[in-house]
Amino acid sequence: MPHRTGERRTSWVRRFFDRPTTGKAILVIVVYLAFYLLVGQLIGLFAGGEIDTDDVLGTGGSIFFALVLPVAIGALALVGLTAAAGWLRDVFGRQEVRGRRWMWIAPVLVLLAVVGHVGGTGWDAWDPGRIALILLLGVFVGLAEELATRGLAVRMLRGAGRPERFVMVVSSVLFALMHLTNLLSGMELGTVLVTVVYTFAFGTCMYLSMRVTGTIWTAIVLHALTDPSTFLATGGLDKAVTAQSGGWALLASAATILMVVFAFVAVFLVRDDRPKTPLAGGNESDPVLARTLPPAS
Repeated sequence: MPHRTGERRTSWVRRFFDRPTTGKAILVIVVYLAFYLLVGQLIGLFAGGEIDTDDVLGTGGSIFFALVLPVAIGALALVGLTAAAGWLRDVFGRQEVRGRRWMWIAPVLVLLAVVGHVGGTGWDAWDPGRIALILLLGVFVGLAEELATRGLAVRMLRGAGRPERFVMVVSSVLFALMHLTNLLSGMELGTVLVTVVYTFAFGTCMYLSMRVTGTIWTAIVLHALTDPSTFLATGGLDKAVTAQSGGWALLASAATILMVVFAFVAVFLVRDDRPKTPLAGGNESDPVLARTLPPAS
């Protein structure tokens, strides 16, 4: 019957997520990427005429159908998956893993880069409609990518008993490798590799921002500010901040370079500050929350 079928599906999803492993965390990211690419292809079949492949940000229709709509569908699908797993409170609620004061450097550097981008944007080149759509895109990108990596992947890696350094590095590597899909759009290999290095560093800073503030919402908001401000400042997707000029460009470039350096240093600084008992406020019947966590790395 329909009701029983729904129960079986929910039970299967919960069983999958209640027995987390590193492999399952990777699988979640791979499946999400496949779903996102499939959605993009389907949208292209029905609305391909609206998409400007030479300048995706050139028109409002191109921005909406090529970028906003597929990312929005992906974000909503991830929220639905998180709800089906029973993890909404754990992912979006207060983080149980403490941060260190030095981790505040991460959100500060990200915000400095955002300020540099905003200050260096040639606003006359953008009409209000495209600006609004790019900002909306940022909201969905922040939600989707942070939920996938700093949300689901981080919780699965922690639930698998991995130390925090491993959690930070692997979740950031997964986030960076997600951007290899840019090769499918014809982006040059060199540009993609630079993007992968940058996104690893950015992902690390998002992890640190989440830890030091105690909530994934900080990472979501910072991510939602970073992508639109970068697109508006550089005039395109995955373009370097050096496309700008002047003092604001110097601020954005310096903050970005420092962010990359800081992220790689942080790999050696991060410690496992998780409690050695079941996570506070957790469900004792949940095998993920009830496991005794490993000692500090």
